[in-house]
Amino acid sequence: MTLRALLFDVDGTLADTEETHRLAFNAAFRDFDLSFEWEPSLYEVLLDVTGGKERLARYFSGLDLPDAERARLRGLVASLHQRKTERYTELVAAGAAPMRPGVVRLLHDAERAGIRLGIASTTSPSSVTALLDAGLGRGASSRFAVIACGDAVAAKKPAPDIYQLALERLGISATEAVAFEDSGHGVAAAKAAGLFTVATPTRWTQGQDLRVADMVLPDLAEGDLLPRLRSAHDRTRAIARVEDPTC
Repeated sequence: MTLRALLFDVDGTLADTEETHRLAFNAAFRDFDLSFEWEPSLYEVLLDVTGGKERLARYFSGLDLPDAERARLRGLVASLHQRKTERYTELVAAGAAPMRPGVVRLLHDAERAGIRLGIASTTSPSSVTALLDAGLGRGASSRFAVIACGDAVAAKKPAPDIYQLALERLGISATEAVAFEDSGHGVAAAKAAGLFTVATPTRWTQGQDLRVADMVLPDLAEGDLLPRLRSAHDRTRAIARVEDPTC
């Protein structure tokens, strides 16, 4: 099956943004006069919860607080997340989250080869736009044929919904695309959607189980990566057709 699209997660995949997100959450706490401080070790644990609003809600639910105070904090989740997004956008615009090695070249090589680009992420749309503008130049969103992100689907990763939405909007099948992820939840989502999946873990996700991925690379900086991806994708699909002629 011909490779027609590359689908990218954003946080940790296009750029190692998690430290920037952590700093933005802490800035939002200060803006709301809250004394919480998410240290790196705590944030690494919280990353197991997909989605910023969901992460805040889970954290507040686990605090040893009176029920009334816990309820008050849960009521602040939407406003806190909005402020966090604003802080994140400011940090990204200042250059706090550059593209990971090899990303820019792979995007360029894919465009030259006529392969469409897409995004499938739980990150909010404004955060995605800010990152793309800062890392690839203003208006970079137009380079992507589809940007499926944020709360566009009800079930977030590891559910496959965001990838299924991206494929639907592209009008292609999962056998015609490759997904790029950095985390266990992301890889699980892409594989559940039927995609050939490449994992490029960061320091935040390198301890996660990524064995279900079709390829695991330290980053995307390998020279002439696109031909290798095409070959691996086509070989895997050919094997799948032999094992299951109906696919």
